[in-house]
Order: sequence, then C-alpha cells, then structure tokens
Amino acid sequence: MKRITKAIFPVAGLGTRFLPATKANPKEMLPIVDKPLIQYAVEEAVAAGVTELIFVTSSSKRAIEDHFDSNFELEATLEERGKQDLLDIVKGILPEGVSCAYIRQKSPQGLGHAVLCAKQLVMNEPFAVLLADDLIDGDKSCLQQMVDKFVETQSSIVAVQQIHRDETKKYGIVDVPSSTEIFSAIRGIVEKPDSEKAPSNLGVVGRYILTPRVFALLEQTNKGSGGEIQLTDAIAKLLFEEQVYAYQFTGKRYDCGTKLGYLEATIAYALKHPELAHDFKRTLQAFMHD
Repeated sequence: MKRITKAIFPVAGLGTRFLPATKANPKEMLPIVDKPLIQYAVEEAVAAGVTELIFVTSSSKRAIEDHFDSNFELEATLEERGKQDLLDIVKGILPEGVSCAYIRQKSPQGLGHAVLCAKQLVMNEPFAVLLADDLIDGDKSCLQQMVDKFVETQSSIVAVQQIHRDETKKYGIVDVPSSTEIFSAIRGIVEKPDSEKAPSNLGVVGRYILTPRVFALLEQTNKGSGGEIQLTDAIAKLLFEEQVYAYQFTGKRYDCGTKLGYLEATIAYALKHPELAHDFKRTLQAFMHD
C-alpha cells in the first residue's frame, strides 16, 4: 500500500497578471489576509500526510525559500519582547518532520515541464501536485479527499469541478461516462478545447495525485497548447497504460490566479478570520451603504 508523502509545488511562473505587485514579489507570496497563498497550499499538503515539499522555482522566487526557512533574528526579537503567540506562528510555518527541497526551472516551459523538473527528487513514488493559485476551502481539504481515494485505488487522480461551457478554453477537460458522478474513471482528457469540442463541462483544477509513470511520458511529450509542455497531454498518454480518475471534490475553489478570484478569496477568508470577522463584516456593510 503506497502513500502520498511527496508533493510538488510549481512556483516558477512570472505572475504577469498581477504586475506590478509581482515584479519583485512572487505571486505565491501574495497574502490572503495574513498568510501567503503558498502557505495555504503547504498546510493542505502537510495535513494530508505529505512530509517532503518540493518547490519548482525560478531565480526570482527567493522569498518563498526565505518564508519556509528559519529567521533567527526575527524569532529572537519576538522572544525578547515576550510575543509568544507570534513566535509560535513563525516557528509553525514549517512543522517538525517536514522537509523542503528547491529545484530551478530555468525557463517557463509549462506545468508539465515544471513537474518533470522534480523527477529526481520524487523517484519511483506516487506524488501530489498542488497549484497555489487554486485556494480551496472546505471542511476536509481537497487533497485529503483525494488521498483517501488514492488509498482505495492506488491510481492517479485529478481534481475537477463543473464549469461553464464558455470557460473550457481555460482548463484541461476530462471525458467521463457521466459528469454527475463524484468519482469516475477518465476516458480521455484534452487541454483547453473550444466549447463545441469539449468532451464535458468538468475542468481540471490545481490538485493532482500521479503515479511516477507520468515522468517517462512527460519526457516524450512535445510542446502543446500555448507552446508549452502540458501535464494534461502526459495524462492523456497515461490513460493508455493505467487507470486515471476524476474527482469532484467538496469545497469552494477560489481562482487566485485572477484578480477577481484573489479579491473574492480575501473577502471570504477575512469574514471567517477569528480576529477580523466581526469588524470586517461591519466595514463591508458600510461600504455597501455608501
């Protein structure tokens, strides 16, 4: 029985949709209230049993490494000032028993290429892929739901959600026997099809559990949509060799790769923040009445 203990975080993108905020600061470090996007993704992975975090980065992403490293000066200052609550928060960013590894993607060549960069660190084990842009809120995390299914099937799983037909050009789209089934075997998958050619209205979002066979298939995958090496195309090849499942997770997804989705997530998380919720709700109501 194999378990998921390794997770890949592709964080080498340029974040052009958030310029100029992302000129010197990684988009994954943009905060939702008081935590950066990447920390939400890491916390989701760790809570699902992941102990090895693999970040595929670029030369402009040092802030991510610094965030998950120790800051002795900050910790000493907080301790000296008696701010134990803040000290605990800082020390708890990377829990005990969890390790980080960083590997550079020299140029942006697509999600498939980013995953392939981590091959030597993953080796011959199943692994998760989490895209920090997709912030998913639920009673049980999306990845935990998928890990539970992986324990049963020992097969690759992609997270999907129902989307509007006119949005198929933004997603990998799966072909399944029925789009109403929560968990179903995939018959096919295609990257960003036109709406009239899309096999369903189920779009893949940023959570994957994959078997290591996908690495060899990525090495054989040519550039596809957008002139990039697409993970979707390698999964399409994997279908000829192994079973792959689509899972319609329970939870609310915020597409924080867009400005509107980012603002929606900020509002939603502020409204349930233990320190801010009451006052923030009152502030929103005041804005609405102006």
